[in-house]
Amino acid sequence: MGFSEDNLKGFILALMSSLFIGASFIIKKKGLRRAAAASGVRAGTGGFSYLLEPLWWLGMITMIIGEVANFVAYAFAPAVLVTPLGALSIIVSAVLAQFILNEKLHQLGILGCVMCIAGSVVIVIHAPQEHPITSVQEICSMATQPAFLLYVASVIVLVFILIFHFAPQCGHSNVLVFTGICSLMGSLSVMSVKALGTALKLTFEGNNQLLYPETWFFVFIVATCVITQMNYLNKALDTFNTAVVSPIYYVMFTSLTILASVIMFKDWDGQSVGNIISEICGFIVVLSGTILLHTTKDFERSSSFRGFLFRLFLFDFH
Repeated sequence: MGFSEDNLKGFILALMSSLFIGASFIIKKKGLRRAAAASGVRAGTGGFSYLLEPLWWLGMITMIIGEVANFVAYAFAPAVLVTPLGALSIIVSAVLAQFILNEKLHQLGILGCVMCIAGSVVIVIHAPQEHPITSVQEICSMATQPAFLLYVASVIVLVFILIFHFAPQCGHSNVLVFTGICSLMGSLSVMSVKALGTALKLTFEGNNQLLYPETWFFVFIVATCVITQMNYLNKALDTFNTAVVSPIYYVMFTSLTILASVIMFKDWDGQSVGNIISEICGFIVVLSGTILLHTTKDFERSSSFRGFLFRLFLFDFH
């Protein structure tokens, strides 16, 4: 199956998104350091001096550009292709942090970067073609098919259970609660973003979709899902270590998004079993690389870490 022009556009936009978002983390952190040095109060302790730091705002603008590129990418390429490529922003951030912020990237972290790149290449090569869509009503009919409605109902039920039952009891002790809410809502937000992006793409091509209520319905869904998603992601990041939250969130969010896209947009229809298996394998490699990169990015080549590896080596042989 050839790589279509739309897939190529989506791929390039997803790459640009990863570059801008990855760089934005470094620019913002550099701005935070400057602001803390100037005011003596860090953002983590309640300081807001970074709002007066131009470098921090440059990082915000860079992130917005990256998010816009990611938004547009979904209008051209299937989520099965675009979503996993988000892992590349982690590589960009890790590599730039080593050179700009002097944050050491461990050798296992380098291996994680290579795994992410290799897995992404496999996904890109075997990615399905984007199915042509002619109107927002067509997307709405996809969203109201029984299989996807069952998925949406399951997500809503699970989110309510997590929010009202598990969050009060163990939300601050179990990382899966807040990240689960983010991931479930995130999968619906991506489907809505893809629908809205496609509607805007058709509008710019001369087929105005802004006249239809379905377009504005998707705008409402995007806003609702993103606000909920960001709220609980902030809670997760405030409660747990970023090195724990980030890989778990990425794994759950990406897996659920691909599942939702396969159900709603039928991305795998017409693909051979070999291509589907290759995409899944590529996805697993990306996930493994992401987890490896996150779990080793704060490690230094210390005696404690070498001791950990030694004990792990002994355990493997006993």
